[in-house]
Amino acid sequence: MTNAVFDLLVVGGGINGAGIAADAAGRGLSVCLVEMGDLASGTSQWSSKLVHGGLRYLEHYEFRLVREALAEREIMLSRAPHIVRPLRFIMPLAPSARSSLKIRAGLFLYDHLARRRRIPRSRPVDLSSDPAGRALSRQFHHGFSYWDCWVDDARLVVLNARLAASLGALIRTRTRLVSFDRGADAWSATVENSGRLDTYRARAIINAAGPWAGEVAALERSNIKSESTNVSLVKGSHIVVPRIAGGDDGYLLQNTDGRVVFVLPFEDAFTLIGTTDVPVDGSPAEAVCTFEEEDYLLAAANRYLATPLTRREIIWRFAGVRPLQTGPVGVEPSSLSRDYQLVQSGSRHGEFMLSVIGGKITTYRALAEAAVRRLEPLFPGLAPNWTAARPLPGGDIPNEDSSLYLEGLARLYAWVPDPVMHALVRRHGTLAREVIGDARRLEDMGRFFAGSLSEREVAYFAENEWAKTPEDVLWRRTKAGLHFASQDARAAASAAIEAQL
Repeated sequence: MTNAVFDLLVVGGGINGAGIAADAAGRGLSVCLVEMGDLASGTSQWSSKLVHGGLRYLEHYEFRLVREALAEREIMLSRAPHIVRPLRFIMPLAPSARSSLKIRAGLFLYDHLARRRRIPRSRPVDLSSDPAGRALSRQFHHGFSYWDCWVDDARLVVLNARLAASLGALIRTRTRLVSFDRGADAWSATVENSGRLDTYRARAIINAAGPWAGEVAALERSNIKSESTNVSLVKGSHIVVPRIAGGDDGYLLQNTDGRVVFVLPFEDAFTLIGTTDVPVDGSPAEAVCTFEEEDYLLAAANRYLATPLTRREIIWRFAGVRPLQTGPVGVEPSSLSRDYQLVQSGSRHGEFMLSVIGGKITTYRALAEAAVRRLEPLFPGLAPNWTAARPLPGGDIPNEDSSLYLEGLARLYAWVPDPVMHALVRRHGTLAREVIGDARRLEDMGRFFAGSLSEREVAYFAENEWAKTPEDVLWRRTKAGLHFASQDARAAASAAIEAQL
């Protein structure tokens, strides 16, 4: 039982919850965030790993969303150049797909809807001479190139949580909300952690539980219920295969059903293919990539690739459930808006609750600003918006040039192998020096696992990033789990990591 009364209780430790916690803490509110699992253990770790404007959203006339996302793309590049980087995309022209004229018009809008500082413009590309054509069947001669960005989605969540904590927010993982009640001046929320029940009091609640937002809203025990959250749950699945020869760019492939499928370079040695749009009725926690979805993604990719893929080459698959705004009856899941909606209930201390519906990784910061703006009448005198100009932890890289920073750090720590230093900078940015700490030789880093992961870095995750299990380390703080030669090797490493946590 705690006697403290927080200004804000945030429920959900995905990208929206972590972003809101950081924004609110930075504007002067006392904040507590509770997450029933690990940070980014839900939808936020199962994305396509892209920071993008959403080129295909233009077909649905979502110009505001695309404009906002394109502006946020530049902000994210500036705030976190270590985990966000530009990526060129190739869009081959295919028979019976969108016309060249339509694509040109869409790319023109994409280039001009928002200011570009570091992102090049789109252009036509000759696939018979451009290196990107190596990965494609020779029947594809022409296409277009454009640019978006890649992001380490789970680390983006963790870094926002770290920023929130540095500003005074209390971050509680493995802490499940059991129930909550309205009060005269504050909500009373019962939470459970490792079998222990505690009560947190908060003047306002923001429900950022993603696909569990409806379940969270239903936990209120007061007679007056909050406005219902109208959510459609849509599953998106991805498959991972060994790196496709020549596939160092991203590819946007037009499928025969009118959808698009991404083929993306991933973790140096792999290619990521996704995604699907499948309605979900059951628990989001039970979502898996089905054989039918695997076949769908393989068929979409093989229509374009020079060397067809088979199911035998799939080395990892994952599925995440996206909470989207419900559309008209009969609308295809792929046509549902990726924009966000904020559903408010109550307007006073002890009864204000805001539920977040929808959203995408690219616009999480703008969503957080909009959510905290709703709190201004409850807390007069809040500090102004601030997140656009504040780097995320490790993102204060001079001139936002990660490559140049990596070169300098490699000279400073000449005893660190290049792959290890590359991994440290890509995961931690300027905080890589903090991870290395007082180590003066490679042996001081302890045992090394796959993915250039060391025992010293594991300890750092445990001490600074709320990592409590091998899965937290191998699949969310890093993607080292992908790099083991066998399941036995991964199991052995998991046991060694568990002993450290």
